[in-house]
Amino acid sequence: MAKPLSLNEIRRRSAQFVVEWRDAPGDERQEAQSFIRDLLQIYGITKTKAALYEYRARRSSTGNQGYIDALIPGLCLIEMKSAGKDLAAAEQQAIDYIDDLAEIEAPRFVLTSDFRRFRLLDLHAENPRPSEFSLDDLPARHDELAFLAGYQAVSFGDREQETASIKAAQIMANLYEALSDSGYDDHEASVFLVRILFCLYADDANVWERDLFYEFLEHRTNEDGTDLGPQLAMLFQAMNRETAKRQRNLDELITRFPYVNGGIFAEPAPIPAFDKDMRDLLVQACAFNWSAISPAIFGSLFQAVKSAKARRDLGEHYTTETNILKTIEPLFLDELRDRFAAAVHDIKALKRLRTDLSKLRIMDPACGCGNFLVVAYRELRALDLSILKRLQDLGDTSWHSPTAFFLKEDLPITLDHFAGIEIEEWPARIASTALHLVDHQANQAMELALGKAPDPLPLDRIESIHVANALRADWTAVFEPGPNVMIVGNPPFIGQYTKQADQTDDLKAVWGRQYDGYLDYVTGWYKKAADYFQAAPGGRFAFVSTNSITQGQPVAALFRPILDEGWRIRFAHRTFAWSSEAPDMAHVHCVIVGFDKREKQPAALYDYETVASAPTRKPARSINPYLLDAPTFYIQKRSKPLSPQLPVVAYGSKPADGGHLLLDSAGYIAATSDPVARKYVRPFVGASELIRNTGRWCLWLEDLEPDDLARSRFLHERVEACRAFRAGSKKLSTQASAAMAHLFAERRQPSVPYICIPAHFSETRRYATVAHFGPEVIAGNANFTAEDATGYLFSLISSSMFIAWQRTVGGRIKSDLRFSATIVWNTFPLPDLNDRARDTIIAAGQDVLDARDLRPERSLAQHYNKLAMDPKLIKAHDALDRIVDKAFGARKALRAEEERQEVLFKRYAELTDS
Repeated sequence: MAKPLSLNEIRRRSAQFVVEWRDAPGDERQEAQSFIRDLLQIYGITKTKAALYEYRARRSSTGNQGYIDALIPGLCLIEMKSAGKDLAAAEQQAIDYIDDLAEIEAPRFVLTSDFRRFRLLDLHAENPRPSEFSLDDLPARHDELAFLAGYQAVSFGDREQETASIKAAQIMANLYEALSDSGYDDHEASVFLVRILFCLYADDANVWERDLFYEFLEHRTNEDGTDLGPQLAMLFQAMNRETAKRQRNLDELITRFPYVNGGIFAEPAPIPAFDKDMRDLLVQACAFNWSAISPAIFGSLFQAVKSAKARRDLGEHYTTETNILKTIEPLFLDELRDRFAAAVHDIKALKRLRTDLSKLRIMDPACGCGNFLVVAYRELRALDLSILKRLQDLGDTSWHSPTAFFLKEDLPITLDHFAGIEIEEWPARIASTALHLVDHQANQAMELALGKAPDPLPLDRIESIHVANALRADWTAVFEPGPNVMIVGNPPFIGQYTKQADQTDDLKAVWGRQYDGYLDYVTGWYKKAADYFQAAPGGRFAFVSTNSITQGQPVAALFRPILDEGWRIRFAHRTFAWSSEAPDMAHVHCVIVGFDKREKQPAALYDYETVASAPTRKPARSINPYLLDAPTFYIQKRSKPLSPQLPVVAYGSKPADGGHLLLDSAGYIAATSDPVARKYVRPFVGASELIRNTGRWCLWLEDLEPDDLARSRFLHERVEACRAFRAGSKKLSTQASAAMAHLFAERRQPSVPYICIPAHFSETRRYATVAHFGPEVIAGNANFTAEDATGYLFSLISSSMFIAWQRTVGGRIKSDLRFSATIVWNTFPLPDLNDRARDTIIAAGQDVLDARDLRPERSLAQHYNKLAMDPKLIKAHDALDRIVDKAFGARKALRAEEERQEVLFKRYAELTDS
């Protein structure tokens, strides 16, 4: 059985190649193919493998047909010239051919040579610049071409790797669809596809001989696919058995496959019946360069292929590595990197750091396809490699293994230090496989850097991915709790109103009597993590959550029990857009909250200018549950306003009319054409009418004369239709209102001028989009109202101070702000202001209205377009802000929202004695 090529063997072969070709004439016509074949053989690519010679292609610049000297699809294009020819021109000729290649064939590297020199160009580099070296330099620079043997110097998390992972997942989706159409069930498909993935990856990543699986498909299976199933069954069975225990009369090609272990080929499973099309898909998959994928990204995508909808939009369904790093870096990785930087000249300190790395345990109790574990493993192995390289630079040799390779026992970071809990088998199986792949990539990086690494096979069996309901499972059975356990993850995004009954039961089991019915499903993981560490001091945990956990009523229910146990918020990312792997949730608005206990490291707060922008890190004295650098307070809902100067707000009036008391343009014309109905027509303001200034009206029949129903056919038909609608409703309250079908089902219309407040504000608005109306304008129940004869309330709500409070304590739908009477309005910490201060605020609010009136044709949405506000309106709001800020006790001009939040929390503490 041939082993994968080590760099030492490649170096030896390259030296022999130089001797054999040093004195060759260097004639392109006579010797190019022999030169290329011998060069590729250095890296394990033989005549029988997937290198295509004299490959026909069209030049994009001329349209003429030509021939590529050699093409390794998806990886490298090689162009030869006679000795002394211009390699830059040869390179341009090679690039000229690429436009004519299929997407899956397009190479990453272009290699040109004139027998005396080599020129290599990485087309995926950020700023592609060719490197050149002579034939005699090849043994010293053999690692620059090591990608031919499957060694990948990958820049993890870059766009190219994401693109490669998406392409790979699309290939797997095609295979899954073919399996599904043939009647193969999901469990069998998951087992089979994971095995195929491993074989495809091993072909390209130097796990075994280059393209060995491809060779098996080509030479041991019929083109019609009829014998592919039995042949694969025999191959998989062989790879699950140690070579010494295999049958002696096994097919010679199968004997070249190594013993794999790791559980990948252990489970007996039916092999699907193939046809020609299915075999062709598998052979085509071999043309892709599988070593270029990111296990973290690909794992998310692979998980999504079972969903027909997800297969159509695979590029959307993965969690970016950047977002994963937002969780693990501030939780533990940044600290370890800082220790490395501080110890860079200290051998003993570097060794202590390696020892401490060996104590770390990473658990993801909602691991899905394992992307958090994969990225954490990769980053910790990369840190350990940096330590080893630095020890080598400092002349220390005590870390060297006595063998030619590193042994797995020499590594402080091993796969059994990483564990996950996942409720479904399919993603759990992917997680185990992804960890195998990233382990191999880490070992390749080690061999490229140090010249030695652990043998890739046999794989360790991963037994740390547990299929279970994490909220019911015993986490202490996964890892013993302790100060070196780091819990991370991205639990399900399920809100309080979308939980299934069994999920509500899960939360009741976790929270016990503390469950209040308002908690999102994700909060169960926070509580489980805090309880898990009660058995031992220390430890840290951080989860990605929808931003609803830091807004509105649920804040106290979640954070109070955790913070009361001595935990503190170590770091937090405020609201940002998270790209999720969940097929039905490609984009959600999230926060990340990380906790530790009694640690001295300063807290860190990450803020975002917009939900899509990069974060800005700021040190924080103390992060409170609203993710502010401020003391901890809990804004509890109130039944009446905290300030006696604020009246009660109420929902607008609810028609519940089936559309019969409301009037569109046609209904308005009909109503106003009727001399009886005309006197009952009123302007109506719902959510859209308030913000967009669209025309809508209603029949307001509070003072209806009974005889008018008989005199107006229009009124009679409308009221009768409303009665029939209500009588036919399933809601008892709506049925009851049928007796008064001429009236809105719920009526709360102010009798004096009032402020109209939408139930939701767009996140993009700098100010609350509210309006002042007379009592003749009927406000619908998509808005709130409060009596405001003087305009005082309008002025307060139009200020930056109010919108800062709304953003801080109010709930949200995605990122849009949700107004609430009990949480936002009744808790607004308005100081007790004298008449003079109130009059000044009212006058400043009137200036805002006057500025709006300069452009009466504009709606509120147009007035408050963040990118196009009228300078006069901005000036009026700025003046209003200065007055309101001063009224709240600000001693200086406030610029940032954080400054207003600090003032607001101080006022709230004073008014509530918090």
